[in-house]
Amino acid sequence: MLTRELIQRTFTKLPTLDTERLQLRQILPTDTEDMFAYASKKEVTRYLLWSPHPTRAYTEKYIAYLQERYRAGDFYDWAVVLKDTGRMVGTCGFTKFDVSSNSAEVGYVLSPSVWGQGYATEALTAVLRFGFQKLHLHRAEACYLEENTASRRVMERAGMKFEGIRRDSIIVKGHYRNVGVCSVLSEEFSSP
Repeated sequence: MLTRELIQRTFTKLPTLDTERLQLRQILPTDTEDMFAYASKKEVTRYLLWSPHPTRAYTEKYIAYLQERYRAGDFYDWAVVLKDTGRMVGTCGFTKFDVSSNSAEVGYVLSPSVWGQGYATEALTAVLRFGFQKLHLHRAEACYLEENTASRRVMERAGMKFEGIRRDSIIVKGHYRNVGVCSVLSEEFSSP
């Protein structure tokens, strides 16, 4: 069963996750250049809640802040790293937990340089597997802005099912936006 203690204990010492082509590990100060390279692009943040990183120094400060959050056990994102190059190309992880419902929300962002190659699905599948096997989740869900059909396809390829659209459910960059929701239950999730 999911508990606050389990979450904190797990994420204070973020475990590394390996897939065929990726390593998911803690975001490090040495990832500043790689993160800034994608996080500063408008096309990356078009469907996200945050705006592009304005400077390399901003990214550096953000990553320093994340180190504090990792130590506290209250940050749940992994760096997505290509095994063949060692380059960080995005992040994937949990955005929030609902302990009382034994559930979590997942999210991801990747560099446009690797879009369309299946890396998002591979990373998301690894995070979902971790959530069901190690955190004993009952349910995982992911949300996307309705126009972001590519993100919905990633969710569905990782085994999630479309649940519906929440109309005008969030204000993003000054505008009400429709949000799609996909989810998967522990008994539905199948992954090696």
